Amino acid sequence: MDIAEHPKRWPGLPVFVLALALVAVVGAMAAVDAGGEYLALERPAWAPPQWLFGPAWTVLYVMIALSGWLAWSARGLTPALGVYALQLVLNAAWTPLFFGAHQYGVAFAEIVLLWGTIVATIVLFRPISRPAAWLLVPYALWVTYAGTLNLAVWLMN
Repeated sequence: MDIAEHPKRWPGLPVFVLALALVAVVGAMAAVDAGGEYLALERPAWAPPQWLFGPAWTVLYVMIALSGWLAWSARGLTPALGVYALQLVLNAAWTPLFFGAHQYGVAFAEIVLLWGTIVATIVLFRPISRPAAWLLVPYALWVTYAGTLNLAVWLMN
């Protein structure tokens, strides 16, 4: 489906952007002091600088919103969008677990589940919209890295 030929789908884009903004706000509220907490943690040498997280997540959230919108635009509501919604919930839950509750082990288990739902979403989106699936690949890679970092922090602290 050529999105440009179906202008009735454009109004759906803000819904996906709003959903990701809500995920970002939940994370931001749980991580008010995350910068200081992150710097106080024992971290591996390969841990990214604190300032990188904001820009990285901003780009990823835009890509995640576009991905969901493209899949919805191609087929409407499908079970794949249910898995997509589940990964959004898991994404929103990680920051409160890690930074809010300081439950690094629980946060690691949760990020493993998040990673699995991202991969499942990619697999389910591929036959619906290849661009939607590909837009989630950087997200999966970042969560792979973040999960490895979460594990390292858990073991070091």
